[in-house]
Amino acid sequence: MVASVDNRSLPDRVDRQGLHVAKELATFLEAEALPGTGIDAERFWTGCSTLVHEFGPRNAALLRRREDLQAQINAWHIAHRNQPHDREAYKAFLEEIGYLVAEGDPFTIETSNVDPEIALVPGPQLVVPVTNARFALNAANARWGSLYDVLYGTDVMGPVPTGAYDRGRGARVVTRTRVFLDEAFPLAGSSHGDARRYQVRGGALMVDDFPLMQPAKFIGYRGHPRAPDNILLRNNGLHVELVFDRAHPIGSRDQACLADVRLESAMSVIMDCEDSVACVDAADKVSAYRNWLGLMRGDLRDTFEKGGETVSRSLNPDQPFITPDGNGETTVKARALMLIRNVGHLMTNPAILDRSGAEVFEGLMDAMITTLIALHDLNKTGGARNSAAGSIYVVKPKLHGPDEVAFTDDIFTHVETALGLPRYTVKLGIMDEERRTSVNLKECIRAAKRRVAFINTGFLDRTGDEIHTSMEAGPFSRKDFIKRKGWITAYENQNVDIGLECGLSGRAQIGKGMWAMPDRMAAMLETKIEHPKAGANCAWVPSPTAATLHALHYHRVDVMAVQEALAKGGRRAYIDALLEIPVASFRKWSTAQVRREVENNAQGILGYVVRWIDQGIGCSKVPDINDIGLMEDRATCRISAQHIANWLHHGVVSESEVMEIMQQMAAVVDRQNARDPNYRPMAPNFDGTSFRAACDLVFKGTSEPSGYTEPILHAYRQRLKAS
Repeated sequence: MVASVDNRSLPDRVDRQGLHVAKELATFLEAEALPGTGIDAERFWTGCSTLVHEFGPRNAALLRRREDLQAQINAWHIAHRNQPHDREAYKAFLEEIGYLVAEGDPFTIETSNVDPEIALVPGPQLVVPVTNARFALNAANARWGSLYDVLYGTDVMGPVPTGAYDRGRGARVVTRTRVFLDEAFPLAGSSHGDARRYQVRGGALMVDDFPLMQPAKFIGYRGHPRAPDNILLRNNGLHVELVFDRAHPIGSRDQACLADVRLESAMSVIMDCEDSVACVDAADKVSAYRNWLGLMRGDLRDTFEKGGETVSRSLNPDQPFITPDGNGETTVKARALMLIRNVGHLMTNPAILDRSGAEVFEGLMDAMITTLIALHDLNKTGGARNSAAGSIYVVKPKLHGPDEVAFTDDIFTHVETALGLPRYTVKLGIMDEERRTSVNLKECIRAAKRRVAFINTGFLDRTGDEIHTSMEAGPFSRKDFIKRKGWITAYENQNVDIGLECGLSGRAQIGKGMWAMPDRMAAMLETKIEHPKAGANCAWVPSPTAATLHALHYHRVDVMAVQEALAKGGRRAYIDALLEIPVASFRKWSTAQVRREVENNAQGILGYVVRWIDQGIGCSKVPDINDIGLMEDRATCRISAQHIANWLHHGVVSESEVMEIMQQMAAVVDRQNARDPNYRPMAPNFDGTSFRAACDLVFKGTSEPSGYTEPILHAYRQRLKAS
């Protein structure tokens, strides 16, 4: 432990109840975050200090447990090297050391006061860095999106047009949209494609003289009933708005004056303090917390230049509609339900030091501060609230097993007590992305059964953890082949099956992971329908555009009916399948195949790390080796770094070969970023901070805790900022 620190030696810090707090963070909390919560500074800092000093040692002990289990697993694989894999012996060993725990009796989660966006209405979910106000606002406002715009402006309708408006493409967009309306809102005796007039008669929607086959799908309207300006429909819980405007360029050419069709799209959004951000000090954390505060108060704004014009963004107001009978009003939410993702249990942050002068665990800091800030939403007496149910939704990533979930539950119990909240106000999202959580998922859910509102597969981190956990088992297959192994299908299926067994349907989200190619929307539209078909009532998308397109899948698939059918069928996957280790069964790779694999990994690492270290960009669209833009975050970087580290460890490739490839790929990344005025080239000297950080991720990959990238990235980013 670090010796006690005399606060006089910390000129940029202030003492708060035995904590040495960066002045910037203390000022933000006391001047901006606390006012309006009903919590005074003394109460807050007392609760925070207790959290740090009582829960910090427990946190450290859980991390030591991770290291101990990993050491035992490494030793087992080394002892059984060059022997056929004995699945039963391996499973018995994992049970013996406590890595795999016994599955208990059936139970049902007891989570209450959950918003419909979580419990009842399946739909897309966005994940966005909370440090970027513009992105955060765009994501919150992505509750609604124009189907016309996303069909016209993406590759769904063929190559994306440039230049003047293409009337032929526009006509095809209108035709395709009318097909969607016929599928989701069929007419009795006609088609939306033939419609000339939409009107409300006797409380019913009439299209020409034809009613909806399911009249209850008509929810409301605006304007005159004989010639509405807007019509509100609902299918599978999702709203659709028809916008009529004969003065609009599109509406003026439409026989029904239909100018747009707007879909309820991103039902929820995760404001991310973790994988998609680069927060390494007090200034970074204040940036994240301040935006979260603006979102919870409802007053976040951002002004920026776009296309030579100054644009301002704020949160969209809710929209009123007249009920079908013309006698009442219904209000439709205009913003996605916002969750906040805290960091995991691993990292510390210098924004707060404990009484000994050591950095506090960042997850504890996030728990206390993000919950405090969410009080602004709960305390609203007027205006739109984020949670109509009076809950706070915290997603907790990178948990390893039931003990760590139970610890997380205890953290939020303390936070609720310290802030005067009823117990279980904070709802917990469990990321099923580490192997020890996957193989013990039922017991993980049990450990927080009164808080769980979300489980989600994160196959990227799950793959990175799979490689690191079984590092000594042998060289892993090439990345594309790892995805084809049986363990990943079992992992995805079991997440849904156990979620249904534990009663999450109708109470919580069962989610699926990200679509990583934001420019490949045609491919997404073709393939991502498998997520709702698999029983997932939410799945991650990389942009508001993708959210609107993915919403089409939830109109085609009644997820709640799928979940009901799956629940009757029982479990499809078991632990044995999850414990299949995707090492290469056929290793006669050519030199060209090995080199190509390492090049792909190295290019992705470098393209991501150079922006993370030099510019503090935690998530971005990074061109791959074929110049295809891919969403990259720490999870994708973890896979690539661990994969090269595994091949180095087992002699598939040498250190000199990897270094040569790293330098070659650095030049490729330099070329791909040549138009960025803020970019600093890595070649030809290869001695910059970013290049050295990327190399450390690879060459030190076997020794990094769980193969995580954060310790190295944070250290190098802090070093660069200090210089």
